[in-house]
Parts: sequence; structure tokens; C-alpha cells
Amino acid sequence: MSMEAITAGKTALVTGGAAGIGLAAAHRFAGRGMNIALVDLREELFESAEASLRAAGAPDVATYKADVADAASIAALETKVTRHFGGVDVLMCNAAIQPGSDVFDQAGTWDRVLAVNLGGVTTCCQAFVPGMMARGEPGLVINTGSKQGITTPPGDPAYNVAKAGVKVFTEALQHHLRQAQSEVTAHLLIPGFVFTDLTRGERTEKPGGAWTPDQTADFMMESLVNGDFYILCPDNDVSRPVDEKRMAWAMGDIIENRPPLSRWHKDWAAAFNAFLKGS
Repeated sequence: MSMEAITAGKTALVTGGAAGIGLAAAHRFAGRGMNIALVDLREELFESAEASLRAAGAPDVATYKADVADAASIAALETKVTRHFGGVDVLMCNAAIQPGSDVFDQAGTWDRVLAVNLGGVTTCCQAFVPGMMARGEPGLVINTGSKQGITTPPGDPAYNVAKAGVKVFTEALQHHLRQAQSEVTAHLLIPGFVFTDLTRGERTEKPGGAWTPDQTADFMMESLVNGDFYILCPDNDVSRPVDEKRMAWAMGDIIENRPPLSRWHKDWAAAFNAFLKGS
């Protein structure tokens, strides 16, 4: 059912869509003849993004500057997009920031990270999905999560909390859609290491271990064809089997009553490494 929404003449809305994974995904939708509603705060990127999407095959492209963390702005966006396109068939909630964070918020980033990375997903879904359901046509919601929301490595707790919330919310959304026997389905995109503006840092060239946004978008499309809910992307550094063991160990902290984040605990590091090697 999910791929029925990705057909010519239908409309895809992508937040954080002016660059990176969002733009790469929008290109895949455009290549199938879909109209594109591109949402971002970086309006300086709109002209080139729109041109590239039209060249990729999108019959209509509209760009919108909107803050996904602002519920009033997103409500207004829903009205504008519905008026222009008649509705949305694919909603990709992809906008995110990663300024860094610390447990006691000395960096002052917690509120904004949670508002954008988690609130942006819930707000956009709450604004658009009821209308998608009411239309009674195949629809598709893709929320961009992160492996950091599953294994929660130390170092950026606000980002981890937000992405863990995206996972939980998207699972609840898909359950609701399933119970409602809706034609709309939800899916959780879980990227690996992808070289984007979000992860670039001071680097000017893609690290060897990273995937490109295009590779991530291609994997996403393949997974949607398979009907996957959890779109767990590998990269050039970490394979799926390694990801699976890392995630299993993280859940094992609860089941085995180990210390939290025991993978990084000095008394458990050797046990984790042995587990990873299969011994």
C-alpha cells in the first residue's frame, strides 16, 4: 500500500527538504512524477532546490519557509498546501538540528532541540495526517529518527531524547492507523552515518565510513517497496548485523539489569566487545 502513494500526480511534502536527506528523498518522489511541497527555514537554498526538483521530473514544486516547532505556523502551512495541491499523499517529517547538548543544559540547547526534532514531527503529523486519513486514499508518513534514539550513546542527550521520542511516536502513529484501518501507513527512517550539513562539522569531504544522502534515499525507497516500518540503514562503516547487536545489547541493559549505557561502562566494555564478536 505504501508505494501506491508514490505515484505521478500525487503530492509529497518534505520538511528539512532543501538539502541533505530531505532533498535526496524529494528527488526520488519527483522522479516518480510527484508534486513537491518543500518546507525549510533555509530559504536561500530554495531556488536551487526547486530547479533541481523540476529537472528531476516534479510537475509542480512549491517552497515554504516554516518553523516546524511552531504549531501555528504548521497549521497555516497545512491550509496553504491543501489549497495549492488539494492535499498531501506523502508526508516526510525530516527537519532536525544538532547543535550539541549536555545533561544540565549549560549549552542552552535542550528546548530548541526537543521543539524541532520531536515537536516538529508530532506537530506536522497532527496537522497533516487527519486530512490524509479523511481523504480515504493511500498515504504515507515517513518520520526521520536516528540510531541515537535507540542505542542512546553518551555525548548528546537532548538529541537522543528527541529521536527516541520520534521512534515512540511513530510506532504509536502506525498502531493508530492500523487500528483505524486507514489507507495511510507510517514508517520510521533510521539513518546510519550520513554526510550532511547536520553531521559535517569542520569536515569538507565525506568520510569514508559515511553514506551520501542519495544512498540513504535509495535505501529508503527499497525498504518502502518491501513494506518495512523500521527502515534501518547501514553505512560504509557499520553493517546491519553490528547495528542489531548494538541494539540488542542496549535492550539487554534492562533485561539483564546492567548499568545504563553499559556498553560504555568500564566494567562492561569487555563483555560488550565479546558479545559483538559473537563469543
